[in-house]
Amino acid sequence: MSGNFNPFEMAQRQFDAVAAKLNLDEGTRALLRAPRREYHFTIPVRMDNGQVKVFQGFRVQHSDARGPAKGGIRFHPDETVDTVRALATWMTWKTSCVDIPLGGGKGGIICDPRLMSDAEQERLCRGYISQIARDIGPFQDVPAPDVMTNGQHMLWMMDEYEKIAGGRFPGVITGKPVGVGGSLGRTEATGYGVVYTVREALRRMNKTIKGSTASIQGFGNVAQYAAKLFIELGGKVTCVSCWDNTDKKSYTFKKTSGIDVDFLMSITDKFGSITKGRAKEAGYEILDANAWIEQDVEVLMPNAIENQVTAETAPKIKSTVKIIAEGANGPTTPEADEIVKSKGIVMIPDFLANAGGVTCSYFEQVQNNMNYYWTKEEVLSKLDQKMSTAFNAVADLAEQKKVYMRDAAYMIAIERVANACKLRGWV
Repeated sequence: MSGNFNPFEMAQRQFDAVAAKLNLDEGTRALLRAPRREYHFTIPVRMDNGQVKVFQGFRVQHSDARGPAKGGIRFHPDETVDTVRALATWMTWKTSCVDIPLGGGKGGIICDPRLMSDAEQERLCRGYISQIARDIGPFQDVPAPDVMTNGQHMLWMMDEYEKIAGGRFPGVITGKPVGVGGSLGRTEATGYGVVYTVREALRRMNKTIKGSTASIQGFGNVAQYAAKLFIELGGKVTCVSCWDNTDKKSYTFKKTSGIDVDFLMSITDKFGSITKGRAKEAGYEILDANAWIEQDVEVLMPNAIENQVTAETAPKIKSTVKIIAEGANGPTTPEADEIVKSKGIVMIPDFLANAGGVTCSYFEQVQNNMNYYWTKEEVLSKLDQKMSTAFNAVADLAEQKKVYMRDAAYMIAIERVANACKLRGWV
């Protein structure tokens, strides 16, 4: 969202390159390179001071060829419709890549929940649903949490939808709290999914996570659980880079002996912001925000936001790095991809690496529809199996066709969606 970076243009460039490799016909290309539907609307909210503030909201449905659109709702002060379009597009490829029967969608509101009370956030959530209720649903478009949204936001949204629809529809939204339609294992799912793919990539190199080192950008939900599992499996995380809620800027927090995830979580707020002073007292080096990418580690995990591995930052990646696993959506630009390729690094692309979240959301929908809920162990076992199968299918194709991992993932995902469009008679 910085400078002139346009994530949707990047998503289209990535699609165009693979569409050419697949020799897709012009009609299919035209259909899949743009969203099928977009909704733009205003949301008036009465703030706690009695004044009404009007927020801008979006919902983009990129494709529902393989099933209901699926994708999170982001709260961010710098949100743009092009960001939402790009994320909806990537969701289409993500659900297709891991072969779950869903399409791609995304939502967003231009707001900063860090500056809003809980009551104001609830009114905003309910206002969003009141504007979009006719265009979402369990078999139409299923939202979920994303940047700066959480299970409580989803519950308010589900409750508002049920009031409007006049019934109980737990499958309308995923990422809900456990006990009101949420799935066990959902909190860990995206971060764990990233590490499952890293484990599989290392296995194909005849290595294991045990003894490996990693540097992570971000310390929100995805990064926290990726770090937890990486360490549990015997690895060491030396750095996390994230926002400091004292100085209102980002830093890299480094501990050469390995970070203590539980300690850092104890000094992190619900938006993934670390208190710098307390980290420094605990012996963490406080480095520049971009220092995470310059570390002598085997694995880099950009788990924050888009446009972070760029033509400017990618040359700083050390020769020790074997794998980049994109826990964030769109963190690597096409220009940076060329640099990563030249370094011989295995790139686990975003819509494969971070597909654990949407896969577990799919599991949540299945459980909602059955009204029968699985144990945490069962959820995570199914997640591991799904992520491992998807990763190895992509890696096999990359080896077979001698193409970059991102291209191989796109080839599998786009071909599945294109075939669904053809079978439906759309093209």
